[in-house]
Amino acid sequence: MTESIDQYQQRIAAIDWMRGIVMILMALDHASGFFNDGRIFADSVLLYENGSIFANDQFLTRWVTHICAPTFVFLTGVSIAISHAQRLRQGISQTIIDRELWVRGVFIAMLDICVLSLASGKPVLQVLYAIGISMILMVWLRRLSAWVVLIMALAILIGGELLLMALWQPGGDVPLWLALTFAPIFTDTYSVLYPAIPWLAMMMLGWVFGDWLMSKPFDQLPVKRFLVVSGFIALVSFILIRELDGYGNMFMMLEGNSIVQWLHVSKYPPSLSYALLELGLMAVILAVLMWLEPTADVSRNGPVLVFGQTALFFYLAHFGVLALLRLVFERGGLEMAYLMALLALLILYPFCRIYRTFKWQNPHSLLRFI
Repeated sequence: MTESIDQYQQRIAAIDWMRGIVMILMALDHASGFFNDGRIFADSVLLYENGSIFANDQFLTRWVTHICAPTFVFLTGVSIAISHAQRLRQGISQTIIDRELWVRGVFIAMLDICVLSLASGKPVLQVLYAIGISMILMVWLRRLSAWVVLIMALAILIGGELLLMALWQPGGDVPLWLALTFAPIFTDTYSVLYPAIPWLAMMMLGWVFGDWLMSKPFDQLPVKRFLVVSGFIALVSFILIRELDGYGNMFMMLEGNSIVQWLHVSKYPPSLSYALLELGLMAVILAVLMWLEPTADVSRNGPVLVFGQTALFFYLAHFGVLALLRLVFERGGLEMAYLMALLALLILYPFCRIYRTFKWQNPHSLLRFI
């Protein structure tokens, strides 16, 4: 029995490692926003000017962080499935589970609308909005069979651009309902960077994977194989779509065959090529982490694990830390971004450990929503 529990805990640790890695990369991206005068932010047909030439180091620093949002949203879906199965086994009623998921979704979405938007002086709906709305919708969607959820998620990711071709003119007027669901918008009164539905599809994929994962709690080999195979299928599909250079990148065409052009995919909104590339990379990396873990010394207080187990707290706190650092340090170049990201991580680590301990010691407090 002890061995089974250990194997189960290893799987959770690998997922937390994956989440911790993307939190570290996210801190780098946001440190670049605070401190890097040369930061690139052109991941959309709305933001990119045709013919722009990017410095390779600036572009790759931005690009390597693209994995963050898809991974975080996907793993949220995985966590919902795992938590749902665990709580049902504990005898907790479906009504209570649904209510807490709904409340947490509302809380997370409102953090974006009512708290983080204050820094912009206007409503700016970003990743927490998309995650919160997706969690609310998962209350009902997870009642469907895994196959139905999988087909719906794939239909959204594959067909989203087709829908936008009929409804959206980039740079034109966007009705509020479309901005909230599919098409990003940047205005003086409000902005929507993360329309909810494409990100919901990634959470749905995570839920399907998590549901399947719980059916194999003590045998990781099929899980690793599935991740590697599905990851490589996604990456090969990405290459084919980029090679065809038509449908699949939200109206952003190749302008040459450089590696920068191939990797310059649309995040706002997330294109099919973006989803395939980032989720494919995530699947392969997660499989590697699962393979490495049995031979690794899993430290309970390792920084990557700690950041992964306190992801939402980390997300909220790192903005405050970077803002405080901005009062002391001047903006500079890419080197300053890396230095400030490292400094922010060093500052955040003890606070994340303290928060994790307090949260675990008070499992029924309001902290369970963060």
